[in-house]
Amino acid sequence: MPVLNERAYLERAVQSVLEQELDGPAEVVLALGPSTDGTDEIAERLAATDPRVRLIANPEADIPVGLNLAIRAAIHPTIVRVDAHSELEPGYTRRALATLAATGAANVGGVMRADGRTPFQRAVARAYNSPIGLGGGAYHSGGATGPAESAYLGVMRRAVLDEVGLFDETIRRGEDWELNLRIRRAGYRVWFDPALAVTYWPRERWSRLARQFRSTGTWRGELVRRYGRRNSLRFFAPPALVLLVLIALVVGLLQEADHEGDHTSGAKKAGGAKKKRRRVRRP
Repeated sequence: MPVLNERAYLERAVQSVLEQELDGPAEVVLALGPSTDGTDEIAERLAATDPRVRLIANPEADIPVGLNLAIRAAIHPTIVRVDAHSELEPGYTRRALATLAATGAANVGGVMRADGRTPFQRAVARAYNSPIGLGGGAYHSGGATGPAESAYLGVMRRAVLDEVGLFDETIRRGEDWELNLRIRRAGYRVWFDPALAVTYWPRERWSRLARQFRSTGTWRGELVRRYGRRNSLRFFAPPALVLLVLIALVVGLLQEADHEGDHTSGAKKAGGAKKKRRRVRRP
């Protein structure tokens, strides 16, 4: 779990992981960025009260760097990626492990169910959960069980992660999509199971939400430049929309100019005809 300034969410996020019922041993590795809101004190208290909680430093604060640090520090053969802004549903890990075993997949993910504690968060959550809110990805709106392009968070085989090279630390957003691309290109399957659910808490303020989406959009553009058509077609929808709007504006301006030209030309012709008629009427 990469963590940065998550005072309001960290404790419940960690607790939802610790409450997962498993047949074998487990640990929670928190990669702590340089928080300024008291998050580290909460993390230290959690580690002091439960030996399954381990803390490592992530001074760069970047998500893929923190994930890789946590994975390298982990000691078990399965990696369950979790987020400090989310909570695992009861039975999530047990079912994900069963799905990994049954399908032979390298990575299994489920549905991100956005929720809110405030009116603003709840409004954003409704948009997140809408099929058109964030582009219709299966992990937002659900879908049939089966192979997938990517996985939300993900429950992954450590051996496959080591084989493909963990997360790309040059990618600040969309690192999960890029990792799953390499997993699929290596011949492994990524699997979507709609019965797996994670509660996600959107950003609480317009300013934080805008920064998040601006960063996500910037890095999505970078992934499109790097990988082209390997990206899902839905990621080309925003630039296509912008292009269509610009074309429509240009066409509209040209039509308006053409209409003005026709009007001026018509007025000149009408004026000339009137002058001719006046000249004819003179004795």
